[in-house]
Amino acid sequence: MRKKAIALRQGVLQGVIFVVAATAFFASLDTSTKLLSATVPVMLMMWVRFSMQALSTALVMGPRRGRALLRTHRPGLQLLRGVLMIASSMLAFFSLQVLPVENFTAIVMLTPLVVTITAALRLREAISALRWILLLGGFVGVLLVIRPGADSFAWSSLLPLLLVLVSAAFQLVTSRLAQEDDVATIHFYSGLVSMLLASLTLPFFWQDLPLWPVWALMLLVAVFSTMGHLMLVLGYASAPVATLTPYLYAQVPFAMLGSWLVFDHAPDALALLGIAVIAVAGAVGTWVAARERHRDIRVILDA
Repeated sequence: MRKKAIALRQGVLQGVIFVVAATAFFASLDTSTKLLSATVPVMLMMWVRFSMQALSTALVMGPRRGRALLRTHRPGLQLLRGVLMIASSMLAFFSLQVLPVENFTAIVMLTPLVVTITAALRLREAISALRWILLLGGFVGVLLVIRPGADSFAWSSLLPLLLVLVSAAFQLVTSRLAQEDDVATIHFYSGLVSMLLASLTLPFFWQDLPLWPVWALMLLVAVFSTMGHLMLVLGYASAPVATLTPYLYAQVPFAMLGSWLVFDHAPDALALLGIAVIAVAGAVGTWVAARERHRDIRVILDA
């Protein structure tokens, strides 16, 4: 029993390290994507990004795994994850064109709240009033960030809310796949499916990019994306989603740092308040969800 407890703690620690590393990569990805969004077509960037993910996974893991790399128990979920990945990437690309990186990141941080609520509804679990209040608080934080009715407001700034829904579905699918398929297999198929979808549109969006710094930055975007998704899958394979979800909020300070360093941008007081409300509501919400789940387990065991 003691060895099992130690192994469980080690798994949680590994999961936390992987998830925090993923948030750093994702914040770097968003910052570099915003930098490129003014000069590079979205589908060209997607093609480079996912081609590198599929190719690097095949080159690194192929010799070790062999045909096992292609073996999946849930091909339908693999396809769905790839579709959700490219959809979320496109929504992120267009959202970053109209929002600062830290504001965009804060809104996307509603995803963990939506994930916990969706998971509970799917499992037909009772959802406490406190969790609904925290979800509402998160949306209040979003309103403080995007401020509908303000002179600077644009309807396109609501794109991150659609991204939240897609990202929630993506994380739920990732969590399910991590229980059945190898991490390398998940990573490879997601990159392959997204690359093939992007390739279908490439003839319509291709343009010459003669400047080597642009290509270098696109390759860097691909590295950030590949490493971020790999770290996320490794994290979910090491510990439960409910345990790791609060650590996803580490992406907010990483995003603020990147926005300040690259764009010399700092959020105003209302945006900072909104970001803080979203982060607190999300972190407390996932903690409450985990506590309620443990309480339900104890009730079942004591029955």
